[in-house]
Amino acid sequence: MISLFRSPLALVLSVTAALSLVCASDTLLPSAAIMAEAASAAAGLQRWYGGTTYRSAQWWQSANALEATIDYMQATGSRAYVGDLNRTYLAYHRGDRFTDSYYDDDGWWALAWIKAYDLTGDRRYLGQARAIFGAMTGGWDSTCGGGLWWSTGRTYKNAIANELFLTVAAELHNRTQGDTRYAGWARREWAWFSGTGMLTRSGLVIDGLNQCRPVLSSPTWTYNQGVLIGGLIALNGITHHLGLLAIARRVAGAVIRSPALSPHGVLREPCETASSCDADETLFKGIFIRNLSKLDSRVDGAPYRAFLRRNARSVWDRDRRADEFGLSWSGPFDRADTARQAAALDALTAGIRAGRA
Repeated sequence: MISLFRSPLALVLSVTAALSLVCASDTLLPSAAIMAEAASAAAGLQRWYGGTTYRSAQWWQSANALEATIDYMQATGSRAYVGDLNRTYLAYHRGDRFTDSYYDDDGWWALAWIKAYDLTGDRRYLGQARAIFGAMTGGWDSTCGGGLWWSTGRTYKNAIANELFLTVAAELHNRTQGDTRYAGWARREWAWFSGTGMLTRSGLVIDGLNQCRPVLSSPTWTYNQGVLIGGLIALNGITHHLGLLAIARRVAGAVIRSPALSPHGVLREPCETASSCDADETLFKGIFIRNLSKLDSRVDGAPYRAFLRRNARSVWDRDRRADEFGLSWSGPFDRADTARQAAALDALTAGIRAGRA
């Protein structure tokens, strides 16, 4: 595969510097080793970047791959891929080309641009996130008492679109001085979502509604758990209600204790047992681990540190071919693509943060 990043020398130097830490001492701190491993995964993901977006990826997955890269740079101090942000922004900014007919896709891009703003301070990126959120509000109506539709086709109200709407609204409020609009949307979304039954008594989130009732037999995808955790953390920044973090911890605990979702302490998507995962589902675990890492840093005692480290270790030791990563974090490696690589980078970046806890 031909590398498509624009500064190969800078990238090689970045990875080499990280790897040199690994060789420097027999008493190496674990965080230095995971830094080198994450640098390798980031280099592997960059080969899928095609100059404006990612190859072998759906539109929403490109947003997540960019976010995974941003998180890696934020965690390590590297700026090896910061040029990707401007290239992607310039390619799609005009004509509102970040939005499509799926409101969850829009939400992923809004979150990516919020992260880009946090990394760079470039207010163009925050403005892009605000514009995307404005488009998302058009998906809200009174059907089922409120909530956002999954798509402009208005056939399904589900967890992920509404969790993203909550998260984006709350994150924008937390970056907008004197705001009431975004805060109002975040409160309104949570008031609706919390009454739908999609967050079940088990502590796990199911996929969506049918005739305004929760489909309790629908899968408990890991990303639905993760995005709700992230949304509750962001909403806590508005309300300061500790009960929101308690709910986030209940969701996290339900995933970690689940023999289906975390066998032997390593994440697994429900579809993996039947080898039936589609192109969407290959990225889900990375989204959960990214948000669990955020929760770990927001509550006392770093309660998820061991889980985060275990998953990072398993990804590297069992699900790798050189600097490429597959679907099953318990192994064996199957094949690489943008989604698999981005999810693995999320896990390794979370491992860096856990090493500092």
